[in-house]
Amino acid sequence: MNRFSDAQALTMVAVLCACLVVRPAGASPAEIVAADSALDHGYSGLYNLDFAGAQKNFAAWEADHPDDPVGPVSEAAGFLFSEFNRLGILESQFYASDETFLGRPKLAADPVVRERFQAAITRGETLAHTRFARDAKDRDGLFAMTLASGLQADYAALIDHRTMDSLHYTKESSAWAAQLLAICPDCYDVFLATGFSKYIVGSLYAPFRWLLRLGGLPGDRQGGLADLQLTADHGRYLAPFARILLAIAYVRDKDKPRAIQLLTGLRAQFPANPLFGRELARLQPAP
Repeated sequence: MNRFSDAQALTMVAVLCACLVVRPAGASPAEIVAADSALDHGYSGLYNLDFAGAQKNFAAWEADHPDDPVGPVSEAAGFLFSEFNRLGILESQFYASDETFLGRPKLAADPVVRERFQAAITRGETLAHTRFARDAKDRDGLFAMTLASGLQADYAALIDHRTMDSLHYTKESSAWAAQLLAICPDCYDVFLATGFSKYIVGSLYAPFRWLLRLGGLPGDRQGGLADLQLTADHGRYLAPFARILLAIAYVRDKDKPRAIQLLTGLRAQFPANPLFGRELARLQPAP
C-alpha cells in the first residue's frame, strides 16, 4: 500500500479535494443550465488548456447572469488553473514521489494574476451572500462558496506553500459542500470534494490520519474511490477531472492498466491537452 508523507498529504488534501468546477445538478427547472452554455464551453476550454478562450466564455456568462456567483468563481478557477499550467503544477507526475514533491522549488506567482484571482473570489462571495439573504439554502450560492474556499485552498497549498491556511480553506469548502449535499444528494460533482479527501487521508499512517479526523477530515480509501467514481460516471463538468484523480490514485496503487485506460479516454476527449499523452508515454513501456 502506498503511503504519503505527512507534508505531501497536507497539500494533497487541500488541492485535490476541493477543485470543484461545476454548477450543482438537480436544480429547479428555472436554474438548469443549457448543455451548450458558456459555462460548458469555459470548462471544456480549461481541460484543453485554452485559458484565454475559457475566460471569454466565463465573461460572457457573467454578462448574461450578473447576479450569479458561479460566474466570478469560475473566472477565478480559470486564473488559478492557468497559473498551475504555467508553473507546471498540472503535471500529475508532480505527485509521483515524495522526493519530487518535497524537493520542489519555491514558485513565483504572477502578482497580476493573483490580484485578479482574489478579486473574482471576492465578487463571487459577495453575490453568494446576497443570495443567502433571500434563501440560506440557495444551491448556486452554496456551490460558489464551496468552490471559492477550495480554490483558495489550492492557491495557498501549491503556489504560496501555506499548508495550514490551505487546510483551513479545505475544511471551509467541505462544510459548504456538506450543506449542499444535504439538500441535493444527487449533486454528483460535489462527491469529488469528498472522494479524494477520503482517499488521501485514508492513505496516511494511523496517527496522522487520526489527527486529521479530529480536525474534521475523515479518511476512507475505498469510500473515497467510490465517491470519485460517482463523479466520473455521473458528473457534468467534473467527470473528466474525477477521471484524472482516479488515474493518479491508480498509479499510486500500482494499477497501471486502469490508469492507462482512463488517460487514453481523456486524451481522445481533450486532444489539445498534451498532459494526457505525456502521462501515457510515461506509464507505457517503450516498444
